[in-house]
Formats: sequence, C-alpha cells, structure tokens
Amino acid sequence: MPSVQLDGDPVPSDGALPAASLESFGSQPFGFYVHVPYCATRCGYCDFNTYTASELGGGASQAGYAHSAIEEIRLARRSLGEAYVPVETVFFGGGTPTLLPAADLVAMLKAIKAEFGLSAEAEITTEANPESVDERYLVELAEGGFNRISFGMQSARPHVLDVLDRRHTPGRAEQCVRWAYDAGFEQVNLDLIYGTPGESDQDWRASLESVISAYPDHVSAYSLIVEEGTRLSARIKRGELPMIDDDVHADRYLMADQLLAEAGYRWYEVSNWAVSEDAHCRHNLLYWTGGHWWGVGPGAHSHIGGTRWWNVKHPSAYTQRLDAGLSPGHAREVLSPEDRRIERILLELRISDGLDLTLLTEKGRAAAQRALEEELVEPLPFADGHAVLTRRGRLLADAVVRDLTD
Repeated sequence: MPSVQLDGDPVPSDGALPAASLESFGSQPFGFYVHVPYCATRCGYCDFNTYTASELGGGASQAGYAHSAIEEIRLARRSLGEAYVPVETVFFGGGTPTLLPAADLVAMLKAIKAEFGLSAEAEITTEANPESVDERYLVELAEGGFNRISFGMQSARPHVLDVLDRRHTPGRAEQCVRWAYDAGFEQVNLDLIYGTPGESDQDWRASLESVISAYPDHVSAYSLIVEEGTRLSARIKRGELPMIDDDVHADRYLMADQLLAEAGYRWYEVSNWAVSEDAHCRHNLLYWTGGHWWGVGPGAHSHIGGTRWWNVKHPSAYTQRLDAGLSPGHAREVLSPEDRRIERILLELRISDGLDLTLLTEKGRAAAQRALEEELVEPLPFADGHAVLTRRGRLLADAVVRDLTD
C-alpha cells in the first residue's frame, strides 16, 4: 500500500456507494483487507503507509486501533445494505499487524464475522514479522480463527537484512513456519526479496534453500523496487550502495523459479509459487480476478462493482473521521468499461490461468500473436483462447502488457 495519497471524486460522508455498484455486490467473491499501519522500525526500502511510534503524533494509538477498525467494519455493513454476501477472504496487512495483541486481531475478525458472516472455507490471513510473534501468540491467532500466515523473511543472509533494515534474526522465519503449523495454521507463506544491493548469487541461493528446507506451502519472491524518498534510495544516490541492474534481477528470478520448481512449487502468479492449488492465496486471487473487497484502515483501498475508493492516510485523521460518524474515505473513482477491460488485461496476464484473448482489441490480438511467435506465451493455452506467459514471458511481463494494451 504505497504512501502517496491519490486524488479523485469526493466520497459521501456516510460512505454510500453508487446504485450500480451496489446492484453488482455479490456477483463476485467478497473479501476484507485490514491495514494495520504500525511498524517497530521503518525499513529503508519501504514506501508503504506505515508509522513508527515516533511518527504517529497525537490523536492515534495502537491501543485504540481495533476500536476504530471495527467502527469502519460496521460502516461497511451500513454502506453495503442488507445483502447476505459471506466473506470469502480476510487479509491483515501492514505495517506489522502482529505488533497488536493477538486479541485485537481476533476482535476485528469477529466483527467482520458478526456483520457479514464468513463462508465455510474462508481464508483468514495475517502478515507477520518473524520477531513479532512467538509460539503462544500464534496459538492465540489460530484459536481465534486465523488459518493462514505470511512471514516477511526477505533474506537468510544477515548482511542483506542489514541493508534492508530488517530486524529479525536469520533462522527465525524458518522456526516460525514450524511454530505456525504446530499452532494449527493450515497455510504458511514466506516472503522473499531479491536484488538487494550487495546480495550475491550465492546469497540468493542460500535464501531460497533456507525457504525450501522450512517447506512452507507457499512462497512469494519480489524484485526489490527502489522507491523515491526512501532511505535506501538516498543511500544509493550517495554512492554508499550499488544499484542492481535488470539482468541481475532476471537471473535471480530464473534461479528462484528453477529451485522452487525442483522442490515441488509451481508458479500461479508471476511472483508467487505454491505446492498445490489449495495453497494458492485466495485473497490475492480475488484482487487479480476482479473480485470485491473492502479495505479497512488508514490509506486502505476498496473496490465494489467498479467503484474504487481509498481512505485518508494518517491514523489520527482516520480515527477522527470515524469518531465523528463519518466515512474515512478520502476519494474515489468509478471505473469505465474500458478502464475495467484494461485492468483485467494487466492482472489476468500475470496469473497461470492466463488472459482471455477476447478482451483484446484487433491491435492487441496482433500483439498477442507476436508474443506467441517470440515464445513469450505458451502455445497450447493460446490455441484455446488464453495467453499464459512462458518463463521468459514472465521476465518481460510489463512489456507484454504494454504491447497488448497499446
């Protein structure tokens, strides 16, 4: 969740949605994203809407956050009317959600269940910093209804973690995987970042081997993006750290895909691998396939039936709006049919189910044919009307999308 505040049309003070969006509510899977905007320290590469204790200022506190979030969940119920659409997925992200007491996370989950109901097979995820949990904390979450957890491991190498300003001990994430399964979690993810300045091929291989040895059922691996305004960006500009070039990023991706495939993981989204279809992150698939979700928390984004909106950024402004009985929404946009078509192309091409070729214009279909000839998409799915990226195509996914949408 980037920290830049976007502009758009005003959000009604009561959070009311356009009639057309409400009419389509229930036509797609529905989920909740709960943003917990707190971190113990700020990582040098992070551009997300997060705050350390010293950055919060007055009018907001971690202790009162669950109360404010529950007020927004109740607002969501009023805004969406009486339609019974049970929640398929809930995802607590941040920040570091597990800086809050486990009881607070469970209380917010219970509020979602009370207001909307949870489907029988609902996926309930929280992100966690490995140092922010212990065995007892994980048991409390599992007993409270959480069944999936994602640990931000990033690297197994201490010097790489130092560059990223990560504060966990190497080996801790792997230990957390064991604790999570022992606590009763059904699914566990480890997040990795590749392309950190100073990271060698051997460092990256060691991180992958550490993940594989822990054997979570899901792995995410993201290329480091150096965002303007971050501490990492400033260090690179000063010449303290080298910039990693695109060829190195590509080599690291290929190594990840090869080692993970050999260990039994299969890609289902450009940056995500799982041991089976049951281990796919259904919440993220909801984003990638045009589902509906309500984003709770400062800066959180939501989408219902073609209307997208986003909340005020700062926790104090967020709390003040809700305490006054007002929507915390900052602005919104109603997507046109063309906007939604382009968005589907951008997202569906990234997943292994592929892009429906009927979404393309005549010019886009010609570009898809060129992508096939250049071995950027797989031939068999293409013959059945879908563009599925090859391994090489995944490396060039952004360029392929540009060609298909020009």
